[in-house]
Amino acid sequence: MALDRLLDQACTGPRYLSQPAIARLVVEALHYRPASLRHYTLHAFVRMANHLHLLITPQVALPNLQRSPKRITAKRANQIPGLTGQAFWQEESCDHWVRDGKQFDRLRAYLEKNPVKAGLVKAPEHYPWSSATKEQAGQGAGCGPGGLPHRR
Repeated sequence: MALDRLLDQACTGPRYLSQPAIARLVVEALHYRPASLRHYTLHAFVRMANHLHLLITPQVALPNLQRSPKRITAKRANQIPGLTGQAFWQEESCDHWVRDGKQFDRLRAYLEKNPVKAGLVKAPEHYPWSSATKEQAGQGAGCGPGGLPHRR
């Protein structure tokens, strides 16, 4: 989680996810995939300036799950700041399996509190790009731990 603290500070490197149009695009894509394509169940998420945390239950093979959302959002996201032709997402991701309900709850709280720890808001529900907000609540609800991967 030390890497998360460095990412949250976002002192260097691209911060394209902080642009509202790109943030909206990414969050809409997160909700589209489970609602329309049924590739995963979305339990929680938070969009930070330079990275994204997801707590999901996959419904397709993990390699397909990783490539698909990145491919869908990259082209459109790159067009907003005029970066067409450049890589938008990093190739790799970090994931791990959630073993039980206690760990599931801890990870959900951790990722939804991420904007608070980064000093962006005083309470998780005040951050507009997170499952902790009222606008996002329920769009990906329905948790059930037991082998649930935490995606970042």
